[in-house]
Amino acid sequence: MLRLLVEKALSLRLAVLGLAALLAAIGGWSFANLPIDAFPDISSTQVKIILKAPGMTPEEVESRVIAPIEMEMLGIPNQTVLRSVAKYAIADITIDFSDKTDIYWARSQVSERLNAVMGDLPTTVEGGMAPISTPLSDMYMFTLEGPQSLAEKRRVLDWIVRPALRTVPGVADVNSLGGYVETFEVAPNNGALAAAGLSTADLAAAIDSGNRNDGAGRLVTGEEALIVRSTGAIRTLEDLSSVVVKNANGAVVRVGDVATVQLGSRTRYGAVTENGRGEAVEGLVIGLRGADASKVVEGVKTRLEELKPSLPEGMKVVPFYDRSDLISHAVGTVEEALLEATILVVILLLLFLGDLRASVIVALALPMAALLTFIFMRAIGLTANLMSLGGLAIAVGMLVDGAVVVVENVVERLSDPKHSKSGKLRNILVASAEVAKPVASGMAIIALVFLPLLTLEGLEGKLFAPVALTIVLALLSALLLSLTLIPVLAYFLLKVKEGHHEPWVMRKLSPFYARTLGASFAHKKRVFAVAGLSLLLTVGAYSITGKTFLPTMDEGSVVLQLSKLPSVSLDHSVAGDLKVERAVMAAVPEVEQIVMRVGSDEIGLDPMGLNESDGFIKLKPRSEWRVKDKEWLVNEIRKVLDQFPGIEPSYTQPIEMRTSEMLTGARGDLAIKLFGPDLGELSRLAGQIQARLETIKGTSEAMTVANDQVDYLQIDIDRVAAGRAGMPINDLQDMMRAQIEGMQAGVVAEGNRRVPIMLRADGAQGMTPQAFADQLFRAPSGQLVRASDIATVRRVEGPVKLEHENGSRFAMVQAFVSGRDLVGYVEEAKADIAQHVDLPPGYRIVWGGQFENQQRASARLAVVLPISILMIFGILYFTLGSLRASLLILVNIPFAMVGGMIALALSGEYLSVPASVGFIALLGIAVLNGLVMVSYFRQLREEGMPLAQAVRRGAERRLRPVLMTATIAAFGLVPLLFATGPGSEIQKPLAIVVIGGLVSATLLTLILLPILYNRFGESRAEREAGDREQGVQPLGAEG
Repeated sequence: MLRLLVEKALSLRLAVLGLAALLAAIGGWSFANLPIDAFPDISSTQVKIILKAPGMTPEEVESRVIAPIEMEMLGIPNQTVLRSVAKYAIADITIDFSDKTDIYWARSQVSERLNAVMGDLPTTVEGGMAPISTPLSDMYMFTLEGPQSLAEKRRVLDWIVRPALRTVPGVADVNSLGGYVETFEVAPNNGALAAAGLSTADLAAAIDSGNRNDGAGRLVTGEEALIVRSTGAIRTLEDLSSVVVKNANGAVVRVGDVATVQLGSRTRYGAVTENGRGEAVEGLVIGLRGADASKVVEGVKTRLEELKPSLPEGMKVVPFYDRSDLISHAVGTVEEALLEATILVVILLLLFLGDLRASVIVALALPMAALLTFIFMRAIGLTANLMSLGGLAIAVGMLVDGAVVVVENVVERLSDPKHSKSGKLRNILVASAEVAKPVASGMAIIALVFLPLLTLEGLEGKLFAPVALTIVLALLSALLLSLTLIPVLAYFLLKVKEGHHEPWVMRKLSPFYARTLGASFAHKKRVFAVAGLSLLLTVGAYSITGKTFLPTMDEGSVVLQLSKLPSVSLDHSVAGDLKVERAVMAAVPEVEQIVMRVGSDEIGLDPMGLNESDGFIKLKPRSEWRVKDKEWLVNEIRKVLDQFPGIEPSYTQPIEMRTSEMLTGARGDLAIKLFGPDLGELSRLAGQIQARLETIKGTSEAMTVANDQVDYLQIDIDRVAAGRAGMPINDLQDMMRAQIEGMQAGVVAEGNRRVPIMLRADGAQGMTPQAFADQLFRAPSGQLVRASDIATVRRVEGPVKLEHENGSRFAMVQAFVSGRDLVGYVEEAKADIAQHVDLPPGYRIVWGGQFENQQRASARLAVVLPISILMIFGILYFTLGSLRASLLILVNIPFAMVGGMIALALSGEYLSVPASVGFIALLGIAVLNGLVMVSYFRQLREEGMPLAQAVRRGAERRLRPVLMTATIAAFGLVPLLFATGPGSEIQKPLAIVVIGGLVSATLLTLILLPILYNRFGESRAEREAGDREQGVQPLGAEG
């Protein structure tokens, strides 16, 4: 079949060239139109429900909102985890589904069940499912700058900028943060209400009923039909003031008589500050799942440009986070590496082939294979990102293998005087067809090695499946080209030369290798001793190398998270943030801008408390840094924050923070979940665990909210006393809410703007707890009642937040680890906590976070690697037809590990998922080189050469292909070794392992394998048969 392919290609030479040109053009178009992002889509199928429950404490939210929803959601099929968090006034429920689940199906299941349970929830609860977003969906962040007030800026953001940006393709939503959301505010005067015999409920009912426009139908008068419209909707503050609440004996009581009517703002649950100068208004563009990030950002920028004329004078949009920067850096890192690798490979080809024309033919295979790969990627929906392009960069060195073998064989045949009688076309066909099977099985081996990566699950699966897919597609493209385009190019470009000249490099290396091989055969014991020693060294290197999940990718910006005392007020929290910003900007000149947000946002994607802040730090270009190291920079910021007692900082990056949040619901390298029934006990144990973690080396921050308490003013209403005073409990609760939080009494529609009407007392802020409890409220019976008369009022402490997983309550302790590997850290922490923290019955600890991922990845690789080795053995047996020879080649594998493991230990990198991928790639190349060598030994034996001579001669003749494969594969990865820029951290361990491993694997193939084959390669029967053939050979030759 393969021969037929070569034959067809050579008979339709011009058609093949035309098709190649067409495919190259399509490949170029595909690359230009591939969706580009920094990372592959790592999101799991996840549905978030965010509900706002104004005024409710965490315990109320847990029992009245979360418990009924959890009961309803637990039965959904394909569900993996149900997590929920109850905070003040917010319920945040996250449902994870298995990876194969369709997101829209999952959302419809959740929506159905949520609608069923919504009727049982308190009437004030509002909200629903959050937009479909992923950890990578924060695309673009900006602030509005100008002389306008915060309320005006917020109005522009909500009603001009946000609606315009939501129409950009790929935008899921635009989150508005900071500033003041304007309202029409009605501040009831309790004395005036009581005098008029009214309650706040009457006031709300009157406003609601006096605020609507309506139609009455068509009125037919003669030949005409008039549409009747009645207008009574509130449009201005005067309209609102003149709404009649009560009519007694012709005297009317209007809203303005019993309340102050003014423009106000909604209760704020959060704020944004900037550069220590003051508050700001921020917009955050959230991209749809699977959207092309660079196109979304481009669309957003274009739309903002169009909006410029419609913004108030002096106001401008200033971005401080732009995902396309990270994308261009990350993808640029890999594209640069690809280009450099291609140049290195071409230089090596020239050195090894010594023939410019042959080198050009092989070099052409590289860009062509890449372009074909882009066509495949576009067809199956792979995006161009760090990992998929990284796959291509890893494959660069392996892509030319097939082409090299074909071109070498063609050159050799064309320059051999024996074959000069056959025509050029015939020679090229025979030469290409001869090597078609070994080329195909070699490529198949390398492709097979990478297929196990497609079985990885979770985050590592989503990160490394694109790598494996791209490599397999690239190898497939390269194989196709080696058997079609390369022979055709050889026909047009190669000249027939008499006599074949060895290139200069090989003339120098061959005699040296022959001497070394001779010495090795003379001192076999020494060779075996060195081999054994190197294996021991590897075991040592493995034991001292740290193990972690993924190296941290430098995204180029820092997120500073602050946690303050739980009972802090918003104003005080904002003041604290401003102080921190000023201190950081003064002490660390590398910081260009800090935008910090505290509390929760409008959509509720980040339901933080008033004591939690996320600070987004934009850094100057690296060239302006004092020390060009990010770790050093973060430590400088750490030093500044040590001056602020009562503020707990932690440091992360935008995508890293979102990823760990999505996977574990926690922001941290390690999340320890402590499950148990009792709140008090959970908080005590969490405090102990936190204290133990802080004593362990490598902990940069350890934190828990489980033992944090927040102060409540608790009003316990006495039912009997309330009944005697004629005051229904819910009426009293509504009136108290109207005093502080405010209650909505309708909406004023102005064009496309919707401004809420809020009932909220003016003077409640700043009251003492006693003064608040002593306020007079009017009961429906007409009696005036003070809350303190019918209730006991006291200050108590309660939890800051309550967390559940799959319906069970738990407390979380988070740790950030720096300066050491994660696995070693966790092992030490486990031992320490087991020794010092006694868990009562009914309590258990689960270790999560990045550590959980690392464990899952290791377990999966431990199963999958042996399977791929078995499959490789199958291909070897199929190619060679000998059990002994196939097993001998597999002996190559441990020695390939030698160099990789030692190189990793020396470089100080950790054994992570990318390093494991490096070992997988190494496995393929090592086996391939062994196959090249052994199949040639067997060929010589079949031609009748004695075993010892066949092994020596074969090894010497195969020196060039073996060296070539190894050096090209290694040099193809050198650019990744020295790359800097985002994402280079992930590729580096992989490059170190492959380059180190190739050194040891090549030495082994060239020296140990011939010795082993000579000794064990053939059974006694095979050896005798081969030698007998040789004894008969001369007679046959004479005849």
